[in-house]
Formats: sequence, structure tokens, C-alpha cells
Amino acid sequence: MTDTATVDLPQETSTGDVTHVDVLIVGAGVSGIGAAHHLRDKYPDRSFAILDAQDAFGGTWWAHRFPGIRSDSDLFTYGYQHKPWRGPSIATADQILKYLEEVIEEEDLAGHIHYSHRVTALEWSSQDSQWTAHVTRGDTGEQVRYTANFLWMCQGYYNFDEPYTPNWPGMDRYEGTLVHPEQWQEDVDYADKRVLIIGSGATMATVAPEMAKTAEHVTVLQRSPSFYAARPVVHDLAKMLEPLDLPPAWTHEILRRQYIMESDAITTLAQTNPDEAREMLLDGIRDLLPEGADIDKDFTPKYRPWQQRIVRVPDGDFFERMRAGKISVVTDTINEFVEKGVQISSGEVLEADIIVTATGFNMSTFGDIPFEVDGEPVDFTKRVTWRGLMISGVPNMTYAFGYFRHSWTLRIDMINELVGRIFGHMVERNAHVVVPTLRPEDEDMPLMPWVDSENISAGYMMRSLDKLYKQGDRDPWKHLYEYDHEAKIFPEIDVEDGLEYR
Repeated sequence: MTDTATVDLPQETSTGDVTHVDVLIVGAGVSGIGAAHHLRDKYPDRSFAILDAQDAFGGTWWAHRFPGIRSDSDLFTYGYQHKPWRGPSIATADQILKYLEEVIEEEDLAGHIHYSHRVTALEWSSQDSQWTAHVTRGDTGEQVRYTANFLWMCQGYYNFDEPYTPNWPGMDRYEGTLVHPEQWQEDVDYADKRVLIIGSGATMATVAPEMAKTAEHVTVLQRSPSFYAARPVVHDLAKMLEPLDLPPAWTHEILRRQYIMESDAITTLAQTNPDEAREMLLDGIRDLLPEGADIDKDFTPKYRPWQQRIVRVPDGDFFERMRAGKISVVTDTINEFVEKGVQISSGEVLEADIIVTATGFNMSTFGDIPFEVDGEPVDFTKRVTWRGLMISGVPNMTYAFGYFRHSWTLRIDMINELVGRIFGHMVERNAHVVVPTLRPEDEDMPLMPWVDSENISAGYMMRSLDKLYKQGDRDPWKHLYEYDHEAKIFPEIDVEDGLEYR
């Protein structure tokens, strides 16, 4: 338990249906819990509350219930730097939730988290120098308000209510069970059933081997292949360290650095020599495929390595099920759904009792919560990011956005430190407000999509280009850098550059 958890700390203050805190955190997943830890550690004199629309903590790890759900990043870098991870590198959702529960208990955060509290509107008042959050309680239907001096958006970017499913012809004709992983129901019984999974990403590679344990057969139908990386659940270095009986913090830091080094290496290779990276990834799975597998058609993407996410396969379980004859892969497009399954472009009908549409998700801009600044609606598509954590013209608001190619939480830890420096600078300046503001030389700066498709072309990101904020062509208005770059520059970032204090 931290020292701050053992002393009296500032609490929320309530008047009628309005509760006031110094900092309001939206979201009780890995980002929100990390932000709360940082406040407890660095700013114990500040009151805070965490609001979450769901019924429990954990974010995606609580909301997603599909078979086999697990991390596709190692937990030594996905876990917090301040709390050593003590389990296998690849963890199940239950193991991750247990880890987060421990943080909540150790930091004494439970009393600050309010579940079933859905934020429906956020309004900034320059006259009062504070935010007002309009909140609907899902458990009672009651409408309440929270006010805060600073807003910390940690809601993640999944739209849990509306996952992405293409509108294929004939879907209403299909007579079997049709389910999207984001809306998985626990009563879906796939034992001894023919299962068809549509998709080629990380969710497919998680669901398929788990369902194949008891299903009659699992067919994966993909429009185009992904790159795969078969990695051990327990790193060889971890096995070497185990007999040394090192303190958990030492083991955590050693493995954390090892995984960072490995991620940096493949990311750099993919950028500097994509052909070599392609061959390395394909060679890594060649011997894992069953005899007769068509690696060119079914496992060789047209895009560059890491232009879309590399699918990690713990202990090669997906390929193990393929070799056992439990999983087969078909690369083709869908003509239409029919009564017994799906007809593909070749004319073949893939019959299935259950069809799982692992076709991705839709992104949500700050939880799709409407924002106002001094009575004017905020159109984020006309705003520009400040270093991937604040938005131009939006006062006293930061947001959590992690990495695409590295573990999400590596960046969250760095954002938390930088926000802490901004808080400290506000104290030094005796300022109550900080707002990203374009400098005179930036007024005519071209505004570009928040992600460059030549760099990253993941489907969910491409579908969100018209919904999200923009980035500029220069610092501090750019984002989506890699970890190796930001790890060097974040500690030295000038918190005056592009930020106005008043």
C-alpha cells in the first residue's frame, strides 16, 4: 500500500445533486486506474473521482466476454511500471482483472470509483474555470452532476454498444446463431458445432483456438491475411531468471526492458527494411503450418509488416489446432449469407451452425460524449491534438491514448508523468487554466488526419478518419510516434510550448 493510502485524503464534496472534485477521471479501465494512482502518488492533496458507465472496473477486460479472451501484449509492458507483474507474459482477462483489483485495493481507490455512471455531456465554463459533467446513473436512472477543475478522459476508444459488422446480403436468411465477439452471450453453446469465424485479426486468433477445443470444426474465413508472430506464454528469459529468486521488481524490470527491446527491433526493421521483416515473420510460422497449407494465399499480407497489427499467437496455439485438423483457413470474399451458412465468391457454401463476425470494432471519440466550451459545441474534427494527450482550444482536459505497436500502458505511464509536470507548472505559474493554443507560426499549418494510412492502416482507424481530431505537420501538434522516440523526448518536453496558462 502506498503512503498516501494510509493518511486522510481529500474527498468529494456534494451539494444537492452536484458533487465537486479537483480532478474528474472518466473510465475505470487500465488508463483510469493508472491516472488515479498517479494522482495519489504525486498529488495526494487533490480530490478525485472516477466515473464508469459499466458495472465494474476493467474497461475492455470486463466488457469483453468472448471465448479465450487474453492480452495480445506482454504484461510486463502492459502492466504498470509501479506494480510488478508476477504472472505469465500473456495473460487472460481474469488475470488482468485480478491485477487491476490489487491496484485498487493497494491504492484504496474503491471509494473513489462510481460504477453505472454514464457521462452524457461535458461543459466547460471559463467564468467558473471548471467542467460540469452531466451523468445518468444506470442503476437508478437518476440524473446527477459532477464539477471538476480538471478533466481526465480515460474511457478508451471502443464503442462497446455498436461493434463493426458489415451489412452482407442475406444476413436475415441465416438460420443459425450469429454473434459478434463484442456482444458475446455466455449461453452460446459451440460444443460439437460447426463454427465459421469471419475475420483475420487478433480477436479471431483468440476465439478460434479456444472454440476449436470443443467445436466439431472451426473455419476461418478471411478477406485477406494478417501477419502472425508465435510467441511463448512464458519468455525464455523468465525461465532463466526463475532459479535466481530475484525480487519481483527486479524480474519485472528486466523482462520489461527485454520486451521493449524486442518490440523496438521488429518495429524498426518493419520501417527500415520491410521486405526483411516480411520474410522474418513468414519464416517464423512456416514450420508451424500443417502440411499442404498455402502460405502465399492464406498467410502473406499485401501490406507492410506493422502497417496493421501483428497477430500474436501464444505458444502457437492457433497453428497447433490447424495441424490437428480442428481449424481451417479460407481466403475469399462473401457473396451472401444463405440459410445454412455463407456463400463465398468461388461459389462454395461454407455451412455453419454458428457464425462469429470477428470483423472489428468502431472507434468512439471521447466516449461519443458531446463537449461544450462556454456554450459552444466542440467539433473535434476541426481541432488538433497537442502531443497526443490534449486538444487545441479545450481547457483543462487531457486524454489517455496508448501505443499501436507497443503496449498501450507504456504510453499511459509517460502521459501520467507529463500531466503531473503540467499540474506542477500550473502551481508555479499560479494558473487555474491550461489550454493548448496554436502559436502564431502555426495558424496556417495544414491539418492532417489523425493517422497516416501509409503508416498505419488498421480498418477501425481508417473508418474513424472523419470522426476524430486532426494532427499538424510539426511538433507539438503531431502524435502516433513510436515508444523509442517518445521515451527520449517526453521527459524533456517544454510544457510552455503550445500551452497557454492563465
